[in-house]
Amino acid sequence: MTYEAQISFTLDTICPWTYLAKKRSVLFSLYQSLLDEALRRFRASDEAKDVTFTVKYFPYQLYPGATKEPESRYDWYKRSRYGDSEEKMKTYIALMSGYGATAGIKFKFGGTVSNTMDAHRVIQHFQEEKGPETVDKIINSLYLQFFEHEQNPSSDETLLKATSDAGIPESEAKPFIEDKNDGMLDVKNLVRQQAGNGIDSVPTIMFEGKRRDIELVGAKEVEEYEKTLRQIVKESK
Repeated sequence: MTYEAQISFTLDTICPWTYLAKKRSVLFSLYQSLLDEALRRFRASDEAKDVTFTVKYFPYQLYPGATKEPESRYDWYKRSRYGDSEEKMKTYIALMSGYGATAGIKFKFGGTVSNTMDAHRVIQHFQEEKGPETVDKIINSLYLQFFEHEQNPSSDETLLKATSDAGIPESEAKPFIEDKNDGMLDVKNLVRQQAGNGIDSVPTIMFEGKRRDIELVGAKEVEEYEKTLRQIVKESK
């Protein structure tokens, strides 16, 4: 009998390391995620008959104190992370630009930032309504818009673009996006739940197994994800 295992992927849509984790690929298209590539390799192996993996996304807020009102992303990041040091901020930009270049990401550091709760609300709603393939497209669009096109991470315009990129009609997405209360309590509870589970950084990816769960934190190479998948299969027998 095939064992069904869940991969819990905890993220925030303004985390550059999570974007790197989804975009890096050593051997294949730069538009594939590492985890997706590891799953593709696994599903092509003989072991795939023993375990079925499904990916489910969970919300986390790196900066829960951020307001809904947009503010300068550059100034906010410099102040909140680097003590308002211009020198440290320039070092960060150089570092992330270098990492991004290896993954096909053209990081930009302008635009605005705001609280990401509405983005998480949209992700969770359409994950339940449309499934993992659709929600993955929403997440990819949100990362692209924020990190490469300098868009506000939670504005109605950004969220509508993300749902449109995922193939969801505006007539279906817009009413949900504009109703700020719809699903908000549920997503707030999920954020608290993730914090209660000890998650304090993203990306955090939990591979659930029969004998034990295996947690990977941060952007890993595809081979490490693949190794973890095979370990879960080995321990499920």
